[in-house]
Amino acid sequence: MDRRKAMKITAGVIAGGGAGLLTLSQAFKPKSQLQAAPHKLKFTPTESNWKYEPLDPSVTAELAYQSYSEGSCMYATVTSIISQLAEKFGEPFVSFPTHLFKYGHGGIGGYGSVCGTLNGAAALIGLLITDKNVQDQMITDLFQWYEKEPLPEFRPQKANFEFSPPTAVSNSVLCHASNTNWSKQSGYKISSKERKERCRRLTADVAKKVTAALNEIHTDAYIAGIHSNETVSTCVACHGGDGKLDNTAVKMSCNSCHSESIGHRVFSDVHYKFMKE
Repeated sequence: MDRRKAMKITAGVIAGGGAGLLTLSQAFKPKSQLQAAPHKLKFTPTESNWKYEPLDPSVTAELAYQSYSEGSCMYATVTSIISQLAEKFGEPFVSFPTHLFKYGHGGIGGYGSVCGTLNGAAALIGLLITDKNVQDQMITDLFQWYEKEPLPEFRPQKANFEFSPPTAVSNSVLCHASNTNWSKQSGYKISSKERKERCRRLTADVAKKVTAALNEIHTDAYIAGIHSNETVSTCVACHGGDGKLDNTAVKMSCNSCHSESIGHRVFSDVHYKFMKE
């Protein structure tokens, strides 16, 4: 990388004014990675004891909401589907140890990491779908939906707590970020009953969404790639495996944790241009 050359060009543009900065930045800007267009996802079921038949997403959502108090978000997401499959097929679902998913509450044992609803939904996809590539695509679709969808939407038949949570875009799959964004936008404290009811209804939303996805993949009607994240595409153009920096592997929303400074926006593309391959 010829740092002196890059600095001289940058300094000259600074002297030339802000318009030049913008022009230089755009001229040197790496191309964003292309987002895959929506497409039908093919899946060929294999012989397995873990069978699946389409379920009613609304029924699943209600079950998730009602079972939330037994073990919180991850447990409720998983048991809402496993309990119905146990009624349909018996074993091995009857003996399935759903209690183990209680660990996922509060972002894994209260640690604030990945949202328990998503953790549970991904586990269900892993259990009921044998093809790893199909698993990955379904999980990506679900997570990107969660990041950008105003939630919660679910309204229970019988509310545990009479409160209609305002919706908010989480912009993150992380429990603490999702809760914090909702708390900032709604004005309610993290420790409040209102926030807990928000998570309870959010659990129902995710249970409903993953049920619909499982129904679609098992009826050859699943359309992948409906949701995408342009910010991620822009960032990985430099930082991803196909970029010069090659220091990040990510699909999750970048700007939930990283804000792009003016300096980064203006100078990073120039710096990138003069890096050695």
